[in-house]
Amino acid sequence: MIMTGERQDRHVLIPRIVFISDGEAREFPFRLRRKRFPVQPAFAMTINKAQGQTVQNLGLYLSTPCFSHGQLYVALSRVMSRSKF
Repeated sequence: MIMTGERQDRHVLIPRIVFISDGEAREFPFRLRRKRFPVQPAFAMTINKAQGQTVQNLGLYLSTPCFSHGQLYVALSRVMSRSKF
């Protein structure tokens, strides 16, 4: 599911990208063919689990409202810099 942007809340299929290296460029006696997914690994945790931790980058997904203003403060104050939120 896409979390932000124009296609927010949509489910998408991620196709595998076929990567074929040129055997001549590296002087290999064979061609290398590899399939991989075009994704970037990420990590998620609950607001309660994030309390007391500091993170470099933060993406906040609130599918339901926070039940107290303290929870929202904890979530927003975990990132080192406002530019990384």
